[in-house]
Amino acid sequence: MTITQHNASDGMVRGADAGAAVARWTDRLCGGGDDDATPLLGLTVAVVGLGYVGLPTALGLLDAGATVLGVDISEQRLTDIRNGDVDLLPAQHAALACTESTGAFLLTSDVDTLPGADAVIICVPTPVTEDHRPDLRALRAACATVVERAVPGQLIVLTSTSHVGTTRELLLAPLAERGLTAERDVLVAFAPERIDPGNEHHTPENTPRIVGGAGPAATRAAAFLLRATASRIHEVSDPETAEMAKLWENIFRAVNIALANELSEACAHLGVAPVQVIEAAATKPYGFMPFYPGPGAGGHCIPCDPYYLLHQLPPDGPAAPVLSSAMTALRERPAQIAGRAEELLRADGTGLPGARVLVLGAAYKPGVSDMRESPALRLLGLLADGGAEAHYTDSHVPLLTVDGRELTSVPEPHEEHWDLVIVHTVHPGDDLGWLAAVPRVLDTRHRIRSAPCAPLR
Repeated sequence: MTITQHNASDGMVRGADAGAAVARWTDRLCGGGDDDATPLLGLTVAVVGLGYVGLPTALGLLDAGATVLGVDISEQRLTDIRNGDVDLLPAQHAALACTESTGAFLLTSDVDTLPGADAVIICVPTPVTEDHRPDLRALRAACATVVERAVPGQLIVLTSTSHVGTTRELLLAPLAERGLTAERDVLVAFAPERIDPGNEHHTPENTPRIVGGAGPAATRAAAFLLRATASRIHEVSDPETAEMAKLWENIFRAVNIALANELSEACAHLGVAPVQVIEAAATKPYGFMPFYPGPGAGGHCIPCDPYYLLHQLPPDGPAAPVLSSAMTALRERPAQIAGRAEELLRADGTGLPGARVLVLGAAYKPGVSDMRESPALRLLGLLADGGAEAHYTDSHVPLLTVDGRELTSVPEPHEEHWDLVIVHTVHPGDDLGWLAAVPRVLDTRHRIRSAPCAPLR
């Protein structure tokens, strides 16, 4: 189906057939495609933001037959995608390479291409500030751009995690101000992303997707659009339910990661191996889900998303002491590790000042180069502040900046002397046999058994 482009700069949108346009569009999507393998054939979908969420989303839509406008304001990001210099799973890299020959993936920074799309999917980051306040600048700008260029008949789907009410605040209300009424002129839905970077077992197409539309037509249309990119679609009654579901699932993870860290310290104090305890508890077929200790929480979800709920709760409203305590514990985890490192070095008669300390793995999780909110950044800074000669090695992260200082990954760590190695992230394929020759290893994940490890307590 093709939608006639409109001049979005005219401000108010008027047209007697606007409702009919959405009806025709809804009939096209909800009626199903001609080919089950490519149900989106003939549709043009704009993906706004081509980061860790937007790019895999675009590839899934391409696989379903859509023509995709990949819109990103960063020319460098667009160049990286063209060159294949991006974090993707092997199968996704292969899919990206194939797009060169099809011409169905159009990369652009020109937001004026948006009116030509049948559907627009917003996939921009929602980080937090240094003082842990929600940072909505990118999301507000992206939504404003999409609203300004919206045309009758479009489906607009927001995927970025934010506070409850975001879809109405940043899309539905401003669209109405332009004269575009939801469920008549445009369709609007919230469908939170569920991307697990670097995890081949949790690819988008193997993961259920939540969809909450501003009305039944929007829900059906968004479900049709996304069903080819997910294992199944779970429809909810409205955008707010979908928004809260996304916050709930990541808050659940944050609290349980903090709990796993806390209980691992209790285990170490009692002389019990934490991972063995967790694996034993996980044999229970109900009422338990294993979470493992580590250096803290990084990435685009756990360290950020819970604050979008915490900052929405009024001072005199419902309290969230469990969540607040968990987030404080996660923030302080790198300081706890740095303190333990100082204790170990002092016990060896060296102390932190002047000690050569290596952080093994700096990315926030295995298999990716993503440094967003990585605990390694704060850990390296704390070690340096304590006087240590702090270095890192990471096969996925050649360079990083800590407190304004640029650090380079140590290419052959086994060839150098280290007073202490702190295990932060182990990538698939990393050879750790050389740790056996290191005098002291601090394993933040309690998983290495072939080295003289010290428990983190």
